[in-house]
Amino acid sequence: MDTETSARLFAEALEYIPGGVNSPVRAMKGVGMPHPLFIARAEGAHIWDVDGNEFVDFVSSWGPMILGWGHPEVVGRLKEQVEMGTSFGAPTALEVELARLICEAMPSVELVRMVNSGTEATMSAVRVARGFTGREKVVKFIGCYHGHSDGFLAAAGSGVLTLALPDSPGVTKGTTADTILVEYNDVQGLDEVFAAEGEQIAAVILEPVAGNMGVVPPQPGFLEACRDLCTRHGAVLVFDEVITGFRVAWGGAQERYGVMPDLVTLGKIIGGGLPVGAFGGRREIMETVAPLGSTYQAGTLSGNPLAMAAGAATLRALAEPGTYERLESLGARVEDGLRAAAAAAGRAVTVNRVGAMLTLFFCEGPVRSFAEAKAADIAAYAAYWRHMLERGVYLAPSQFEATMISLALTDADLDTAAAAAGDWFAGAGG
Repeated sequence: MDTETSARLFAEALEYIPGGVNSPVRAMKGVGMPHPLFIARAEGAHIWDVDGNEFVDFVSSWGPMILGWGHPEVVGRLKEQVEMGTSFGAPTALEVELARLICEAMPSVELVRMVNSGTEATMSAVRVARGFTGREKVVKFIGCYHGHSDGFLAAAGSGVLTLALPDSPGVTKGTTADTILVEYNDVQGLDEVFAAEGEQIAAVILEPVAGNMGVVPPQPGFLEACRDLCTRHGAVLVFDEVITGFRVAWGGAQERYGVMPDLVTLGKIIGGGLPVGAFGGRREIMETVAPLGSTYQAGTLSGNPLAMAAGAATLRALAEPGTYERLESLGARVEDGLRAAAAAAGRAVTVNRVGAMLTLFFCEGPVRSFAEAKAADIAAYAAYWRHMLERGVYLAPSQFEATMISLALTDADLDTAAAAAGDWFAGAGG
C-alpha cells in the first residue's frame, strides 16, 4: 500500500504541529505506524486517503458519522446554512430545534445548554453539580475519559492510555485533589467511598458504557448502584453520553439500561460531524446555570448554526422507524463474525459490544474494568490492525477505542471486513 503522500505531509506537519497531529491518538503510534494516514475524502461508509487508498471505515470520525458521510439531509441543511451565515454569537431557531429534539429523546433531560465539545460539556456539568450541591469532591472511574480538562486527567483512558503516558504534566496536585478514583463496575468500592466521604461528594461522573478503555459495558446492578448511592447521599449523578448518546439507543444508555442520571453530557452525534457538545438534565439543577442562576458558563460559538443544522438533520434521520434495530443488527453481525473467526483459529479473544459500538480484545476475558482491559495483548491488536488496513479496512488505531458502526455499511462492506479478519486469524493471528 502506497502512503508516500501521507508520509510527506506528516514530515511537513511535524514542522508546524506538535507531534504532527492535533489529537494524540491520530499519530497511530499505538499500532506501530511510522506516520498517520492523511484522509482526503469520504462517502457513505468509505474513506480515501491522500494517496488514493480506499477503506471501509469503522471509526466514523470516532462516532459522530453514524449515518455515514454525505447523507443528503445533513448535506442539504449545511449548504443552506452556509449561505445564510456560519456564526452569529446570538440565538437562532436552529439551536431551539436541536434542544427540543434532545429533550424529547433523552428521558432525563428537561433543559439543555449547547457548548462546543465533549470536554467543555463534562467540565461544565461538574461545575454545575458543585454549584448545585455546594460540595467539592467528584468521583470518577478509572479508565473513563471525560475530556482533557485538568480535573479529569486522573486515571483517564483513551489517548493517555494508548501512549502509556502519565496522566499529564501541567496538571497540579491541587487540581485533582478533589477527584476520587474508583474501579469501573466496582459497586463495593463506590459504596466504601460514599461511606467515608458521602457528605463531601458533589457528583459521580461515568460513561454508562465505557468507550475509552475499549468498550466495557456496565455489569448488572452497577448503574443502579450509582443511582441509589447518589440519591441517598445527595450527590449528582452525571452520565457522560458523549459517545453513547444516540448511538446505543435513541435515548442513549439511560434509555437502554433504564437508569436516569441527574445530568447528562452529549457530543459527537448531536453535531452530525461538526464540533459540538451539550449538557442537560433536571430542571432544578439546570436552572442554576447563568443567566437563570449564578453558576457561570458561556461560549461565543455555543449553538453554532452549522453544528445545530447538521445535528438536527442527523437526529431527525435517526428518529426514523427501524433505525436502531438496523444498528443492533449490524453490530451483532460484526461481533458474530469476529467470534467465529477467532473460534475457528482457536484464538482466545473477548468481544464487548453494546449496540453499534464494540471492541475486540486479544485476551481470554472477561473485560469489565480498566485493569482487565490493560491485560489484553496490545501487540496482537497492532498486528491485526495493520493487516486489516492492508486489506482495506480502517479500524480505530488503538486497542483502547471502539469500533463504530454506521448505517451506511453494506453487506459487501461487512463481507470485506469479515474475510480480512478471518484471514488474519487463520494466518498470523492463529
